[in-house]
Amino acid sequence: MSKIYGYARCSTNEDKQDINRQIRELKAAGAEEVVFEYEHGDAKVKQNLNMLLDAAQEGDTIITLEVSRLSRSTQQLCEIVEVIKKKKLRLIIVGSITVDCRNGDIDPMSQAFIQMSAVFSELELSIIRARVRSGMRNAKEKGVKVGRRPTTKDDIPPLFYKHYPAFMAKQMNVSELARICGLSRPTIYKYLRLVS
Repeated sequence: MSKIYGYARCSTNEDKQDINRQIRELKAAGAEEVVFEYEHGDAKVKQNLNMLLDAAQEGDTIITLEVSRLSRSTQQLCEIVEVIKKKKLRLIIVGSITVDCRNGDIDPMSQAFIQMSAVFSELELSIIRARVRSGMRNAKEKGVKVGRRPTTKDDIPPLFYKHYPAFMAKQMNVSELARICGLSRPTIYKYLRLVS
């Protein structure tokens, strides 16, 4: 029996973006199971989307809210559509278009629409990035400090210091130290550079 999957994506983490709206709307559109992730639109690897495309069987449907949720790269979107076609799936962009490849083919109008949507999505991302760069240059010219302030020893949490001696005694590795402190490996490496 065919399944109906939903796919939701936000660019940043759950503290900055609420993905639950997408999940609710996908379920309302008929998704039985929703796969979601936090990843940039033009990221070369979207792990959960790739797993979904691998898991989907012939006749299954994938629903998403916007073309840009799948990708902001024209090339990547064309690759996704090729997988949809090859695996004989149906892709529904809610309120926009349905690309039905369950017979192993795609009609030219649907293919053209998807490709044009991808071009505009990629253009939108380029415009946003250009505005951000322009804003940062303008702020620098006005003497405003741009970006994150440098991390100092004062920023290191007590939990890191608590487990640091065990790390130095080789009783745990970086991954274990990161896990026990609830921090990422890059953050641990940053703190190690500061205290060494």
